[in-house]
Parts: sequence; C-alpha cells; structure tokens
Amino acid sequence: MRMAMLFLLLLLSATARAVEPPDLTGLWGNETVAGPLLAGMLTVDGSQTPWRASLAGMSATVERDGDSVSFAMPGGQGQFRGRMAGGDIEGFWIQPPGQALASAYATPLLLPHGEGQVWMAQVQPLQDRITQYLSIRRGEDGALSAVLINPEYNLGRGIRYDVAVKDDAIVLTNPKRKGWALKGRFDDETGQLRIDWQGIGMFAFTRRDRDNAIGYYASTPAGSQRAYRVPVAAGDGWSTAPLGGVGMRAAPILALQQQIETSDTPGPGDPQVHGLLVARHGKLVFETYLHGYSREQAHDTRSAGKSFASLLLGMAIDHGAKVSAQTPVLPLLAQGKPIQHMDRDKRAITVGDLMSMRSGLACDDNDDNSPGGEDRMQRQHGEPDWYRYTMNLPMAQAPGADQAVYCSAGINLLGGVVRQATGRQLTDLFQAWIAGPMQMRGYHLNLMPDGDAYLAGGLYMRPRDMLKLGQLYLDGGVWNGRRLIGKQWIDASVARHATFGPNHDYGYAWHLHAFRVGGHDYRGYAAEGNGGQFVIVVPELDLVVAITAGNYGEFPVWYPLQQLVTDYVIPAAL
Repeated sequence: MRMAMLFLLLLLSATARAVEPPDLTGLWGNETVAGPLLAGMLTVDGSQTPWRASLAGMSATVERDGDSVSFAMPGGQGQFRGRMAGGDIEGFWIQPPGQALASAYATPLLLPHGEGQVWMAQVQPLQDRITQYLSIRRGEDGALSAVLINPEYNLGRGIRYDVAVKDDAIVLTNPKRKGWALKGRFDDETGQLRIDWQGIGMFAFTRRDRDNAIGYYASTPAGSQRAYRVPVAAGDGWSTAPLGGVGMRAAPILALQQQIETSDTPGPGDPQVHGLLVARHGKLVFETYLHGYSREQAHDTRSAGKSFASLLLGMAIDHGAKVSAQTPVLPLLAQGKPIQHMDRDKRAITVGDLMSMRSGLACDDNDDNSPGGEDRMQRQHGEPDWYRYTMNLPMAQAPGADQAVYCSAGINLLGGVVRQATGRQLTDLFQAWIAGPMQMRGYHLNLMPDGDAYLAGGLYMRPRDMLKLGQLYLDGGVWNGRRLIGKQWIDASVARHATFGPNHDYGYAWHLHAFRVGGHDYRGYAAEGNGGQFVIVVPELDLVVAITAGNYGEFPVWYPLQQLVTDYVIPAAL
C-alpha cells in the first residue's frame, strides 16, 4: 500500500512538472557565425609551374598576366586579385556575400616574399555574424515582456514584445504588428530556448549573465570605462596626448563617459554607442569603446562612407583626371549605349550635382516608392550594373535645385566617374591614395555586383581610421605632414551647395551644421551614417570627433547623438 501511494505521489509530481511552464525570465543569448568558410594562412607557391594558392584545405591555380596575380577558390568561396610589387604580392582578398552580409567585401592583403618563390599571409575576412540577446521580464501585473538586442544590425529595432508561455512553448508578439509572431520552445534537457525567426532560421538561446553577454552591457564589469585613460599609441599614425595637453577640461569628458554608459542594459529607444573618439590639435586625446566593440574592430560606417566618394574624385582631379564639378555626367558614362528617359534635364546633370544630391534623378532614399531608392536598386536583379541602373532612372525634377534629395545611387555614380576618368579599379585607388598613405588597416570595402567598390556607404573601418578622414579635411588635405589632396578641393567640399532644411546644409558629400554652445554657433561639417556613425569636424576649435553606434533604422534615436558634441565635447574645449 505504501509503495502504491509513493508511486502515485511521484506520478502526480511528474505530471505537475510537465504542465507547469518554465520560468523564462532573465537574459538569454545567441551568437551565430555563418562564415565565411575560408580564413587563415594563405600560401602562394610559385616554386613550380603553374603557381598554386592554398587556403583552409582548398587550392587553386594562380593566373598571371604581367604584374597581375589572381585566383579563385572552388565553389566561389573566395578569390584574390592583386599584383607583384617589389617582390611582394599586394591586392585584395574578396569574400563572397553571406547570410547577413548581403554584399561581397574586399579586404586589403599583402603577401610578403618569403623563402624561394613562396608568399604567405593571414586572410582575415569580415565575419558574417549575428549576435542576439533576449531579455525577458515580468511586470508588476504579472505579464511577461521581452526586448531583443542585436548589436550588428539592430534587428529588434527597439521593440518591446509581449510574451506568452504555455507549457514549454513561447510566443513573442509585436503589439504594433497584428498577425506577426515569433514562436519558440524551451528544451528542458539542454536548457536552450529555441526561437524561430520567420524567414531567417532557428536560433538556440542560452541563459547569460554579465560575464557571458559581450555586446549587451555597455561594459564589463559595470562602469569600467568611466575612468579617463590617455589613448595608447598603436602604430597607426595617431599621436596621443592627455586632455590637458591640448587645452581640454576633464570634467565634461568624464560626464560624457558616464552619459553614454547610462544605458547599460539598452531597451526600446535607448542609444547604443559603440565608440566615441576625440582629437584636438592633431592629437588623439580620448577614445572609449562599448557594447563589445574595440579599437581594432572594423565598424560599419554606413553612409558616413559617402564622404570618401567626393574625396576620391578630388584626388583623381589632382592626379590629372580630365573631370571637374562642372563636367556633364552622361557623356562620360554612357559610352554610346542608349540611356532611358533621356531628355534635356538628364543631359544637364553634372558631377557637382551628384556630389551635392541635387541631380534631379528619381532616387529618393526616403521615399519607398522612388524607383532609384538605395534598397530597391540593391535588391533588384534585372540590371546588375548599378551605374547603368542609376543612369536609366527617370527625372523627378531639373538638376541643380537648392533643395537636396537624399540619393545614395547618385553618390555611388561618382565611382563610375572616377573609374572612367582614371581607368583604374576603385578598390585599388582607395588603397593607393587613401588607406595606404593614411596608415589605415583592417578595413573591408563592400562591392557592387561587378566586383568594384560601392561608394555610397557600407565600408567597414576602424573608428581610429574614420577619425583620420575628419583630420585630413581639418588640416586642409594634409595627413601627418604629407599632402594628399589640394586645399582648394577641401574648401569646396565643405562649402554650402544645397540644403536639407534648417541648420542642415550640404556640401560635396558632407553635412553642414552649426553647434550652438554658450550663445555661440560653432560651424561644423560631418560625415553621417545610419545607426549613429559620425565624423564631425569643428574647425574653430581644431576639433574632430568620431562616433559609432548601433541604432540602425531608428533615426529619432541615432541622429540626436550629435548632441553629445554640443553638450560635452565642445564645452570641454572651451
């Protein structure tokens, strides 16, 4: 009898456990790396004919044409294009598009000459990674809610989800989007919470604490980034100095550090600053990195990279290219091929119109119905030549209007102008004219379907190298004592050519603002990108600021990050 009662109690206990929903409150995390598959030591063996390249167990025949060196790995897993240079091989490793990375990327690669006819170097492509943190909380009313944080792409977009749990099943719904849901299940054996992202895939989340949630918290341990430290010299061309050495006060900078760390566990509408750097009088005096980012980690610059387009054009002119801001675009690029919607207005578009976003083409990125919007151009497959796609757009208005229209396709078309005027690949020009002389490293250029650089944004770059762009312009085209571009082009680029609205004019791929502090307007110009990517120059104070952040798609959150310059950085310099 006693045995029967004991068995009954065990059965009832097991049944109760089966129907009782698990406690899912707390922080859950998932890191998914989708590739690229090829990375590590690349070897080019030229000791025998034909030359062979090997990497990660794959090999390919090396093609040579004069100084040119190229090869493609099986299955489209990656390729190299470069040239012989003083015994070494220099060029770019090209990684294919991935799951989260929609474009191919070119990473600079130098293979030094080793013993015999052998060259070796480490291939370090841009990682195709998605990090997700799911914070589930119970409100005072007992209801569950969740916030999804994704540092790389901001997939959660600051949404607070309603959570329903029944047995081991979980459903996340967006109150603002009827009929949409994320469904999952808790696996008691593995302790995993498996969430099915519609159209993306299944992700297994595990419980996390502060020591195991890189990227979620602003810093680990808490507050560890709030004490000021002089930036270290890292062999990248920057001289460093303490704040006092360039006439800046520490108190506003310490307050700035505290401010950007206040959103320690970000929620809907909270800014997610990844990095902030300050240079004054040509010296790097402050840098901080948050939410898992670091000094050597390349960050997506988004549209802040547009400013490199006008810089390359100015450099091409300095190198003798027969082009100017007044040059008509269509005769230069059409090359005798028919162009759609051709009329007098389209024939009148100049290079300067493209740089100042007043081409008149129907390419408004802020209008979902615009045929030339950046997303529509990049998602279509009917015309892989994005230059031709842009030139075939209809005209929305005559070129040269004072009101700028945000048009990424037009800025990218500048790449076609530079390539046609110089006869060289944009990737090669970027390395030869910008990255090499400015001691930039570890960058990744996103590519168009034709394999050349897309100049309207998306370049991954170290924040320190982003900051150099502002310093180059502040110093009138000089970096570390070496002139890279004429001052005349710098002055023209940051002069007003069009306007977006109050306190927001536009130069040649530079945004123009005034920062009002203490009743005084400090004129500045900035490279700006989605999510909170900024390079801000304040000439009157000999000041350059770089900001990186992760609020992609949240314009009301990321755009006001410039206020950090007004509230903290400029006061520190006064």
